[in-house]
Amino acid sequence: MVNLSKGQTISLEKRGGGTLTRVRMGLGWDAIKKKGLFGKLKDQSVDLDASALLFDADRQLVDQVWFQQLRSKDGSVQHTGDNLTGAGEGDDESVVVDLQSVPPTVTQIVFVVNSFTGQNFSQVENAFCRLVDTTANDTELARYELTGSGTHNAQVMAKVSRSGGGWSMTAIGAIANGRTFRDLLPTVTQHL
Repeated sequence: MVNLSKGQTISLEKRGGGTLTRVRMGLGWDAIKKKGLFGKLKDQSVDLDASALLFDADRQLVDQVWFQQLRSKDGSVQHTGDNLTGAGEGDDESVVVDLQSVPPTVTQIVFVVNSFTGQNFSQVENAFCRLVDTTANDTELARYELTGSGTHNAQVMAKVSRSGGGWSMTAIGAIANGRTFRDLLPTVTQHL
């Protein structure tokens, strides 16, 4: 497993050689406890949404997978469902990509996260995205910590790009603002 830093790219190959076939981008986060009455800490919920944006070689958005469209038109990318709170351990939202089924016209898949409710990253802790190999018992291949809490409510996390005969992953970590992926497209296109 590789801990990625901003801008770092890794090749997505199996440890024993060969290319990956199915991966899952997992997003996890915890809401920071708020001070309540008499200084007691109380739970809050933060609704972050993961989206996968599919681009062609001309940097045009050809499809998107998000909480309002849980499956790409061709079925190669699937969102596992919307988590409204961030409660619980592990991945709170996931997007599964069948790399072999991604249409050849799709050259990049960009993963973004945003707060539909407008809460910002100063209310979030322990946020991460990670890529796992679903064909190898969810072996974690790469992890990118979404550090730098602040007043932004979205982030362009990472992208998976065609690289020769296989795929590579690049950590992006660009902060942005927006309630849905559409608001983030100007920031996303800077990283294609």
